[in-house]
Amino acid sequence: MQIRIGNGYDIHRLVKDRPLILGGIKIEHELGLLGHSDADVLTHAIMDAMLGALSLGDIGHYFPPTDPQWAGADSLKLLAQVHGLLKDRQWHIVNIDSVVVAERPKLKPHIQAMRDRLAEVLELQSDQVGIKATTNERLGPVGKEKGICAHAVVLLQAN
Repeated sequence: MQIRIGNGYDIHRLVKDRPLILGGIKIEHELGLLGHSDADVLTHAIMDAMLGALSLGDIGHYFPPTDPQWAGADSLKLLAQVHGLLKDRQWHIVNIDSVVVAERPKLKPHIQAMRDRLAEVLELQSDQVGIKATTNERLGPVGKEKGICAHAVVLLQAN
């Protein structure tokens, strides 16, 4: 049995007049994440973990922030493209484990919707997508509500 593990990380700054999108779900909040695409840090961390497991680089290689075609892009569409790269190489996802670090808003009420949405795009069952939420105990830029970050680990298995 061939297996591979990849890990991913992403962080984006919180700003006014932007939507807050995590795991493909729009969450009501007075601040949103700033980025070239929709700045969905959770989805970006998962994509980087998927790419890293197969030594395919990172999302900046496939979707560079200097390319205007990715401006405002829906990260779930990018995730579907990365998933296609895995399938083309005869790999599938066994499971994902991730954590979103944010002081606010409280994410617990949104976690199941995020799991369901990511699972749908990745052709998985919801119980194959783990999402946890924590704070940074008011330490650093995330703790001071300057940004939100996410970490992800993905286990892949060859078909």
